[in-house]
Amino acid sequence: MRSLQDLPMPFAARHLLSPLLLALLAACGSTAPTAVRQAPAPAAPAAAPQPAPAAVSGSFADNPIVYFVVTDRFENGNPGNDNSYGRSREASAREDVGTFHGGDLKGLTHKLRQGWFKELGVNALWITAPYEQIHGWVVGGNKEFKHYAYHGYYALDYTVLDRSMGTPDELRELVDTAHAQGIRVLFDVVLNHPGYLDIRTAQDLGVKVLWPNAENATLRNYHSFIDYNNFAFGDWWGRDWVRAGLPGYIDGGRDDLTSQLAYLPDFRTDSTEPVKLPKFLRSKPDTKAVDLPNTTVRGYLVKWLTDWVREYGIDGFRADTVKHVEPAAWAELKAEAVKALADWKTRNPARKIDDAPFWMVGEYWGHGPERGKLHDAGFDAMINFDFQERAGQYAQPEKLFAEYAKLQAGKPAQMLNYISSHDTRLSDRTRLIESGAALLLAPGAVQIYYGDETARPAGPVPGSDPQQATRSDMNWASADAAVLAHWRKLGSFRARHVALARGEHQKLSDAPYTFARVDRASGDAVVVAMNAAGAASLPVGTAFAEGQAVRDAYSGTTAIVRNGSVVLQGAGPYVLLERAPAGLR
Repeated sequence: MRSLQDLPMPFAARHLLSPLLLALLAACGSTAPTAVRQAPAPAAPAAAPQPAPAAVSGSFADNPIVYFVVTDRFENGNPGNDNSYGRSREASAREDVGTFHGGDLKGLTHKLRQGWFKELGVNALWITAPYEQIHGWVVGGNKEFKHYAYHGYYALDYTVLDRSMGTPDELRELVDTAHAQGIRVLFDVVLNHPGYLDIRTAQDLGVKVLWPNAENATLRNYHSFIDYNNFAFGDWWGRDWVRAGLPGYIDGGRDDLTSQLAYLPDFRTDSTEPVKLPKFLRSKPDTKAVDLPNTTVRGYLVKWLTDWVREYGIDGFRADTVKHVEPAAWAELKAEAVKALADWKTRNPARKIDDAPFWMVGEYWGHGPERGKLHDAGFDAMINFDFQERAGQYAQPEKLFAEYAKLQAGKPAQMLNYISSHDTRLSDRTRLIESGAALLLAPGAVQIYYGDETARPAGPVPGSDPQQATRSDMNWASADAAVLAHWRKLGSFRARHVALARGEHQKLSDAPYTFARVDRASGDAVVVAMNAAGAASLPVGTAFAEGQAVRDAYSGTTAIVRNGSVVLQGAGPYVLLERAPAGLR
């Protein structure tokens, strides 16, 4: 007979049965029984019910809260880079509307460190394109102002930073500081066009298309100093790269893909022909651009833009003028950016936020909240132009919320909603309490435009270019404290609850208007009331269980669900109910 140690039993069973076997052996001398019935394992104790988490933020793709900032108009962190390339400001506010005002990457980092974005619940910072822009100005509007490229849409060299924005070290510091707070950095990018050839840039690059004394040009006579019939324009981007209607170039077409938007040179991203660097880039001393073998215009642009991702860990792009570039180009940009970010994260594991893939949102003029064919061309989301047009529903948003929830429930965010934009208009500055609530409680993704949270006033309004007024300097000295406190409460609440972005929506009450949003996949749930006043009894539907402790994130008070409702004293004007954190009753 084999010894006890030789019995073919699992380790756990041996230890469970050894007392019983020893007792049998003791009773029967040295003879062990021929068979031993295995004792049943003790039943595991029933697991105590665990309280649901107080917050389920979801992945970034499920719940993006994007802060869009025109970097030049936000915070001047390094005055030493002001007036780069000889840029200057104008004496009056009306004449100064289109100049560089001094905001830079260092300023953004300063505000990150102060917690400005974190307190709003922001998880992505969309910044205007920081790569090098044209150096000088062009005629703005109807000869109303000097229009510089402070907004980042008049690119000159995609491979280096614009000196007005900062240095490579300052960009790296910005990204690292943002990542440490769980905030992604998104670049605004343009595939459709570079900038105009302005007088200052032509002088700096040695493109000999100017008449004598061009540096003395004014708004009235600017174009008279440029020889638009001069074939020396070929030393600029050149025929192989852009459509421009200049000597030796191909004229712009008549369709969305080949026309010249605002007379800007149109990149030939549709061309299948390999190209060499334009002459001006080949001669430019500080560029990182080099000839790439067998590469098209599209290939160069994709390489240049994704190099920022591979070098600095840029997390996403906001793509400008999507309508004017073929979908295949956007798909290629996204695919290469995904590879570039994965590569950066592999090389920089301590500096990444997580392993989420590169994220891209597009601006296609007039696109609504629905998922469209461009989502399959590389875009995770599209800017939703419909939301701003429905401002009349912000005070009573049930129809708006219900429609959007049907499109978004259970899905990653496909729409990026906004109430103000640099390309349209600012939301009514007297109604930012209700419009902020509508935006930050809506299904989908959120874009906060800088200064919506502080009631930043519009700037001077050029008659022929009113959008310039939407890009005024951030009003640090005159921020509306009540609006800011309201936006911070709503933004941080949204950041904790993916249910707001992708949950199923249910109206619970008309007076006060109350709704529930529940995300079945994660179990996250919220109940929100608008225009509640004083003592309020609010239904919670199936969002919270009977006896559940809940917290109103707006007032900080707690209550217990009784008979399907909660009673709050001194509620309002908004109630933001979430499960109370453990230990808070």
